[in-house]
Amino acid sequence: MDMNELYAIGDVARRTGLSVSAVRYYADAGVVTPAASTPAGHRLYDVSAIARLELVRTLRELGAGLDEIRRVLAGEATLRELAATHLALLARQEARLRSRRAVLSAILRQDSTAEQVTLMHKLAGMPDEERDRLIDEFWTEVTAGWEPPERMVEWWRAARPELPEHPTPTQLGAWIELAELVRDTEARQAVRRELYEVCTTGAGPLMTLSPMLNSLEAATPIGQAAMDAARERVPPDSPRGREIADRWIGWLTGIFATPDSPGIPDTPEFRIETADHMLAGAEWDRTPPQLEGPFDRYMALVTAVNNAPPERFPFEWLAAALRASALPVRQSGQEERTDLGC
Repeated sequence: MDMNELYAIGDVARRTGLSVSAVRYYADAGVVTPAASTPAGHRLYDVSAIARLELVRTLRELGAGLDEIRRVLAGEATLRELAATHLALLARQEARLRSRRAVLSAILRQDSTAEQVTLMHKLAGMPDEERDRLIDEFWTEVTAGWEPPERMVEWWRAARPELPEHPTPTQLGAWIELAELVRDTEARQAVRRELYEVCTTGAGPLMTLSPMLNSLEAATPIGQAAMDAARERVPPDSPRGREIADRWIGWLTGIFATPDSPGIPDTPEFRIETADHMLAGAEWDRTPPQLEGPFDRYMALVTAVNNAPPERFPFEWLAAALRASALPVRQSGQEERTDLGC
């Protein structure tokens, strides 16, 4: 393209991909004016004008307005500033589209009424503060009228949805369902009955005693150490594997210890038996039971909203570490010597 040549409007349209009418429109709007005109009044454009028109076309396709484009072409705004502005706009538009998609998907799933559609739309756009308040109100009602252990209430309340700034349609859909669950009076009462029964019947009274809760909390760092080791592919029969196995057995044998009874004795047989229990736990973990109560559904929806399923416990790794720890410790530096005749 000749830098000094002037091009008729038809040539400009072909080179820029714009229509002739669009080129005229941008000239009349003062966005890109022609470099000259013929005696007959036909517009002529130079290379610089053609380059600006190509930029105009690109920016228009990206959603920029004429005023914004004028400012960029006049040097009053940079392309970087324009991009930042439109990127923020697109992010808001994407959030609205995700919200609409989640609501429409929910409508298709449950044949919603007009009132439910309005509510779901509100829930999808609910601010963080209102979401937190809704969850807090739910747990306040669930734990009212009885006295569950304070630490258990803290554990329950800690499992709450954290909707990210840019949630996926799946996360939004899970949040809408969760919000409907915690707002439902019957669901609140069902969760209350379920947790009350768990804490007050069968082994519940024993498991909710303060010493037992202390023991459960004490197991958390040991379990985390086992998960870290399994994730890092630490050999179960390594010194680190033995150390974790020793800590686990120390915790397990001390659960029912009292000043008058030392608890379960630590023997190789007990370690092997514990390893067998770990393998049974691995089998259960591969085929977990179906969700039954509303509390299970609450936890599943929280996991879906947060998109962070809990890390699986390494039952098989810990079983191997326990089996290895039941064997005598080999002393380092003690190698079998072969008879070399010396």
